[in-house]
Amino acid sequence: MGAGVVGASVAYHLARAGAPVTLIDGAGSPAAGVTGTSFAWIGDAGGDWPGGAADLRADALADHRRLESEVPGVAVRWTGSLAWGGAEAPGPGRRWIGPDRVAALEPRLRTLPDRAVHTPTDGAVDPVGLTRALVHAARGLGARVVLGSAVSSVATERGRVSGVVSAAGHHAASTVVLAAGTAVPALAEQIGVRVPVGVSPALLVRLAAPPGLVRTIVAGPGFEVRELRHGRLLMTAPMPDDPSPVAVRSAVEDAVERLRAAFRGEVRLLGWGVGARPMPAGGPVVGHLTADRSAYVAVLHSAVTLAPTVGRLVAREIVTGRDAPELGRCRPAP
Repeated sequence: MGAGVVGASVAYHLARAGAPVTLIDGAGSPAAGVTGTSFAWIGDAGGDWPGGAADLRADALADHRRLESEVPGVAVRWTGSLAWGGAEAPGPGRRWIGPDRVAALEPRLRTLPDRAVHTPTDGAVDPVGLTRALVHAARGLGARVVLGSAVSSVATERGRVSGVVSAAGHHAASTVVLAAGTAVPALAEQIGVRVPVGVSPALLVRLAAPPGLVRTIVAGPGFEVRELRHGRLLMTAPMPDDPSPVAVRSAVEDAVERLRAAFRGEVRLLGWGVGARPMPAGGPVVGHLTADRSAYVAVLHSAVTLAPTVGRLVAREIVTGRDAPELGRCRPAP
């Protein structure tokens, strides 16, 4: 359940392992929810890795590279990243660089920072393109994909989860995987299980700009920006406390002005979106929800970074029946 990047990855890896799979979502296309409003910065250094996320980070980049080789249409832009003006710190795979090196990496910057943290292994992906490629590949391996059919209930029979019910009918399953992000708590409640998932709004801005205006992933004061493809930028902006359309538009315009002040080149606002990121407080929640293993959950942040790894491990657990030690600290609370 859920055709965002996590559900798509689970479906693809299950189908690749030979399992019969149905992928179902109420939206009419993959990645129509929070995945479509993801900045999709991929890295294994820096940032917050709560709970079991820390045990998955070592495989994140390798699994993205694996998908690049396995799945047509998956392409990561391995540009590296630059960060300054916040709480950056060097560490494994990250180092301070000075203005000359910053200028070589980002020649269109108007004002060079005294120093920045450079992480050359970082990359980014088109989250919608990645998800669609995974869904297409899963379908090619025999998966059934049901879109535009919202799930109305989780079905049970003799105390065991037996599938789901949607507008398209009853979908039988030996295991139901809840990978629907912020909708997971309500779905889990239907089978008497509590899965706490916080919600964090994220503001993503889309812009037109000269190709190559931004060459790396740049995390500067008040914004993060990267090139999605030639002539198109993605930028995050701080979400205002007031979620009204007027306040959000003002926050977007302020962020765009900061970007224009930072880079030499014409930038044109194309649009923006607000996504509801699922944020389990203790890190990713991945594992069986019921003793009979008929229900499974996969909800996590950062979903785009960890989805290839989580999908691979979830498929292994479901198909083989053996627990993956890498997911040991991700288990749902009893």
